[in-house]
Amino acid sequence: MLSAAFPFLYALVLIFLLWQAFRVMSKGFFAANSLQSPQKSFKTDRTGQFTIHPELLDEEGKITDEDLLTVRFSNDLDPPKQTESSSE
Repeated sequence: MLSAAFPFLYALVLIFLLWQAFRVMSKGFFAANSLQSPQKSFKTDRTGQFTIHPELLDEEGKITDEDLLTVRFSNDLDPPKQTESSSE
């Protein structure tokens, strides 16, 4: 009896997993298409609120004016930007 139910159970699990896979892939496909549509405003983040990374704030909660460390990668094709020389 168990041998007769095994192919049915196997097919049921296979169909369920395929359905889940297509559902996840379709979410990714629709998300990629929504990024390319011109109706999306890139002025706000996904929450619709203006947010600042905490690393850019000082102890008083104001945006810091300290020099920031930047990293360049070896395959970066953009020329380096000139920075103002320090008056120290």
